[in-house]
Amino acid sequence: MDFNEYQKKSRKTAQYPNKGDNFIYPTLGLAGESGEVAEKIKKIIRDDGGMVSNDKKQEILKELGDVLWYVAQIATELKLSLNKVADFNIEKLYSRKKRGKISGSGDNR
Repeated sequence: MDFNEYQKKSRKTAQYPNKGDNFIYPTLGLAGESGEVAEKIKKIIRDDGGMVSNDKKQEILKELGDVLWYVAQIATELKLSLNKVADFNIEKLYSRKKRGKISGSGDNR
């Protein structure tokens, strides 16, 4: 499945207020879900000495799926294709790599 197919399929499961004119709701959801990923990683460090078991990988897999779902909804709300988002991101990163700007800070490096 490519990103655009995922975007279309995931949209069929979207239920939130003012769907189609509400980028705020999925943005807040993305913040929450990315926090859940961070919490799982934190607990692996705290409780498991940094060792990632298969069970923990499965838990993280589920949370990363939720992150992807919210990214897809934000893209849809803004009328952006996920394939375009992915392509643009890779072009940006390869440009930075070519120019020796992967490290550092700033959006336009």
